[in-house]
Amino acid sequence: MAVDLTQVSTIDAEPGELPPTMAAWVIRKEREGEPLDAFQIEEIEVPEPGAFEVVVRVMAAGVNFNNVWAALGKPVSVFRYHPDEDHHIGGSDASGVVWKVGPGVTRWAPGDEVVIHCNQASYEDPEVHGLDPLAAPSQRIWGYETSWGSFAQFTKVQAQQLLPKPAHLAWEEAASYGLTYFTAYRMLMDRAQLQAGHKVLIWGAAGGLGVFATQLCAAAGAESVGVVSSAAKGALVEQLGAKGYIDRNEFAGMMRKGGETPEEEKARFGVSRDFAKRVKEILGGLPDIVFEHVGKATFPTSVFTVKPFGKVVICGATSGFDLDFDVRYLWMRQKEILGSHFANAWECNKANALIDASMIRPVLWRTMGFEQVAEAHQLMYENKHLGKIAVLVGATQEGQGATAEGPGAIRAEVGA
Repeated sequence: MAVDLTQVSTIDAEPGELPPTMAAWVIRKEREGEPLDAFQIEEIEVPEPGAFEVVVRVMAAGVNFNNVWAALGKPVSVFRYHPDEDHHIGGSDASGVVWKVGPGVTRWAPGDEVVIHCNQASYEDPEVHGLDPLAAPSQRIWGYETSWGSFAQFTKVQAQQLLPKPAHLAWEEAASYGLTYFTAYRMLMDRAQLQAGHKVLIWGAAGGLGVFATQLCAAAGAESVGVVSSAAKGALVEQLGAKGYIDRNEFAGMMRKGGETPEEEKARFGVSRDFAKRVKEILGGLPDIVFEHVGKATFPTSVFTVKPFGKVVICGATSGFDLDFDVRYLWMRQKEILGSHFANAWECNKANALIDASMIRPVLWRTMGFEQVAEAHQLMYENKHLGKIAVLVGATQEGQGATAEGPGAIRAEVGA
C-alpha cells in the first residue's frame, strides 16, 4: 500500500490512543546497500508500549552516521542485534510528544513534550542498579542496535530514555543534539573529570562531537584548542569558546597510516612534535585532556601531546580502530587512556539541563522533510553534508514547538 507522505503530520488518534498503522522509513536485510536503496517508506503497525515503555509521537528526528552503517549493513548488519525482527526503523535522536505509556510508567503522561536519549538496557540487569547501565550486557543504542527508532510517526522507547524538552527550542533543534552531545558530556565531565583551568585538545572540533566538547570546556572554565580542516570551521569553534584552532592540513604528515617504514615514522613523529609545540603555544601549556574520536590517524599524536599524568579520552575511531603508538610515552610519563561510550540517563539529564539553561546550544546545519530521510543519509554517506541534519516528522515547518524565549540552535555550514 502506498503511503501518503502529505499526511505524515496528521494523526487520527488522541493522546492515549494509538492508530493501527504508521508511516516509517524501513531497512530490510535483503536491500542493504547505499541509503537511497536501503531506506524505503512502508506502512508499519504501530507498536504497543510494554511495561515501563512509552510510545512517543515523533515531531522531529536527528540524522547520525550510525544509520548510514545500518543501511550499508557494515561493519556488521543491524539485524545481528535484533534478529527476531525482519525490519529496522532507524533514528537515534528525536523530539516529540508522549502518546501512550505502558504499565508501570508514572513519571510521564500523554501530552508531555520530550527529548529522547538513545541508551537502552534491561531493568533486570544488576549493573543498571548500582554500577552503570553502560556496563549492562543488555546495553543497546536505540535506533541502531534496536529497531523502532525515530524515522517514523511513532517510536517506542524505555521510559528512562525521556528527558524534558527545552521549551525555548523548536522541534528540529531539540531533535538535533542528543547522541553527540551526551556522548561528549560523559567523555569530558565524568570520564575525564574536566575541571576549571584544564587545558583541552579537541580533535574534529567543528564536528558533531567537537562543537559540544568546545562548549562544555568553555562552560566549565577550561581552555580548549580545536583541530579543524578550514578557517571557516576554526571561526566557528572560536565562536563556541575555544581559545584557538589548528588547521590539520598544516600538519598532515602527523597522521598515522600504519605500516610506516622507520624513515617514514621518524618523519611522521617530527611533524607530531611540531603539532604539540603549536598546541602548547596556543594553550600556554600541554593539554590535561585530549578529546579523541578519530582513532588510528591521530592517536599516536594524542598520546605524545597530552601532558604527563594527563588523560586521552576516546569514544570512537573514524579513521580506524587498530591503534599503533609508542607506548613509552604512556608509561614513562604516566598518562591515562579512558574509553567512553554514549552516556547513562543521569548524565543525559544533567547535560540536558545545560541546554535548558542555554549554557550549551545545539549546532544545526539543515532541516529536511520526512520524505528526505534516505536523501539525508545519502548526503552523509557521500560526505556532502556540512553539519548536523534534522528531519521534520510531525512538525510541518521549522520553528514550531518553541514555547519560551531563549537562544535557539547555532546555524552553521560546517561539518566534522
